[in-house]
Amino acid sequence: MEVHLWEGRVGTELNRRWESGTHAHGVSDPFGQGPLPWLRSPEQYVAATGETVPWYVSLDAPGQQPFSGARPRPPVGTPGNSEDVNQQIKGFASAGVVRPGGSVDFRVTVHPPREFTVDVYRIGHYAGDGAHHMTSSPLIAGLAQPAPLVAGRTVSCHHWWHSWRLQVPGHWRPGAYVAVLTTSDNLHRSHIPFTVRDFDDPAHTADLLLVLPDVTWQAYNLFPEDGRDGASLYHAWDEEGGLLGEREAAVTVSFDRPHAGAGLPLHVGHAYDFIRWAERYGYDLAYATASDLHAGLVTPERHRALIFPGHDEYWSEPMRRAVEQARDDGTSLVFLSANTMYWRVELSAAASGEPNRLLNCRKRQKVPAGSPAAGVPGSQSALWRDAAEPEQHLLGIQYASRVAAPVPLVARNTGHWLWEGTGLQEGDELPGLVAGEADRYFPKVALPEHTERVLLAHSPYRDSAGRIRHQETSLYRAPSGAYVFAAGTFAWSPALDRPGHTDERVQRATANLLDRLCKDGWDPAALG
Repeated sequence: MEVHLWEGRVGTELNRRWESGTHAHGVSDPFGQGPLPWLRSPEQYVAATGETVPWYVSLDAPGQQPFSGARPRPPVGTPGNSEDVNQQIKGFASAGVVRPGGSVDFRVTVHPPREFTVDVYRIGHYAGDGAHHMTSSPLIAGLAQPAPLVAGRTVSCHHWWHSWRLQVPGHWRPGAYVAVLTTSDNLHRSHIPFTVRDFDDPAHTADLLLVLPDVTWQAYNLFPEDGRDGASLYHAWDEEGGLLGEREAAVTVSFDRPHAGAGLPLHVGHAYDFIRWAERYGYDLAYATASDLHAGLVTPERHRALIFPGHDEYWSEPMRRAVEQARDDGTSLVFLSANTMYWRVELSAAASGEPNRLLNCRKRQKVPAGSPAAGVPGSQSALWRDAAEPEQHLLGIQYASRVAAPVPLVARNTGHWLWEGTGLQEGDELPGLVAGEADRYFPKVALPEHTERVLLAHSPYRDSAGRIRHQETSLYRAPSGAYVFAAGTFAWSPALDRPGHTDERVQRATANLLDRLCKDGWDPAALG
């Protein structure tokens, strides 16, 4: 009965994901849904008012209008997404680098216990399908795993039993994969993203290394979104199931747990947008994660550029130093979102001893000296800016604010080679291309050392308080010859391959950039 009482608050709590850090950006930019048909669930919650709203819409979010009418029925045979109150089926991938010829273990809980299957998809263009079905598991005996362990605000499921091991065939291509979990009665499903890597393959050096932002994904993960135990670096729950703010949020979160809701991270679609577009046009990609970068597993000088395709807000010092060194050694950097490298974090070992499975960031909270979340001694917060290293020192621009509603990106310096072939003239507008969050150049903050520098957009918008601000897109060239591009908006990657949001001019500009990076001033023989 207690569960049903809480479920009755879905309209006032789960749909207020604007307040929850998990979906704060998902409702303010129009790119919150998954990019594939099987990720776009028709499932909707019924708000307490009786109105029907999509799961990603908050009733009190700026610019959002609740849907009206009868609750739509899902197509016959379509399983509904699992949720975190009853956890009909939820899971996560075990630690470790997954390579072709290797394996990955999945830990899955099923309530009530029943058999389930796993279908594995690889994200790519695939003639417009967006993903390719790689394999299916046999029927697997599901069990109700023990309750998550909770220490303070930190939730971990590292004690769950392994449910199924996927042996990755040696011929599988590296890439972004999704395991789709479905109960045998076809009533519920969930998702587990994982990455197959080849960044250290001695037989092949890819031009471009795509770095997936798994650290930022965990920062936003509020699992379990049950009104009781779940916590992220943004929010937790009070005793009555209400959302608490950053001052009472977790300062440590675990990688060893499912992602909230349907099991897909916030903004995972931004990476998928880039992947589908890049693979469609034949760009040579290798794959890694931000935690790989932190652990020193990535050798940036093997590649012509590192690509950061989505929202990548949380960076450890080893991550930043690796990227700074890459730039100084001649490897270009491409940041296709905004609000990059904002918070400084530490990764530490889990209780099991597995390294880099806990993400620590106090933000503006007070924590004991010596805590992994303490950050730089004497700093007012965990912001890189408060550690005397503003992100503009690397990116050329830095975070300004949220964008209240999507507005046009206003092109500047359109004679530059990046805009070549787009047909853009000075001051032309690209509708809806400033969305979610925006970066700009801060004149009082030092710029990185450069031989060339240009601002390619200067776009007025209103922030969440109604104030007029300006977004900017930046490109500079370091003395090493490396380029550093920063889009300064959430909307760049979706413009590459998101149905309803593509823009041919952004596609052409991105192709101009990557073609220049893949051909200009890079000698693979220098690798020895």
